[in-house]
Amino acid sequence: MTAEELAQVNDIVVVGVGGQGILLATDIIANVFIASGYDVKKSEVHGMAQRGGSVESHVRRDRERVSSPLISFGQADVVLSFELMEALRYAHFVRPDGAVLYSTQRIPTVAMAAGESEYPADIGRQLETRCRIALPVDAMSIARRTGNPRVANTVLVGALSHFTEVSADIWQEAVLDRVPEKAREVNRRAFAAGVRVAETLIGA
Repeated sequence: MTAEELAQVNDIVVVGVGGQGILLATDIIANVFIASGYDVKKSEVHGMAQRGGSVESHVRRDRERVSSPLISFGQADVVLSFELMEALRYAHFVRPDGAVLYSTQRIPTVAMAAGESEYPADIGRQLETRCRIALPVDAMSIARRTGNPRVANTVLVGALSHFTEVSADIWQEAVLDRVPEKAREVNRRAFAAGVRVAETLIGA
């Protein structure tokens, strides 16, 4: 994506399953945009979050005024997905020239865990077919290398930060403000790793 396209990332849909830190990531994104002087609105749809079901959040920003917190189908600049199948489930939100940035982590549904169905094998290919820009991030492996698999959400926030004109320092500060002091160093490493992987995927 070009620098001009990056600056136009105003509407973001964040999705995943319960327990992945989607709502925390949504708060961080909103705080970054507020700190950058934007009017911001967000909407959270918990779904069956407590039982590992889908979680969906919307974040919108504008220099003037955001009229609604909800993003319509085909209008999101970026869909940020914390889970592979959820990326495909919500791909219809992304605009024709937008991007889906997604974790390759697979979390089977209850039916899959019971052997009643199988996890789809070709999701990456389907995303590439449906979306102009589909960018996979092995966030879980990256998080493990930083020292804690629980910071996979911070890896993805770091990657997302590269889609905006807001400086990485502001993004990192927003992340560190929301985590316990003892977890700041591992989150700092995870965020930096996410930025690096985004630079590789879409260019510095």
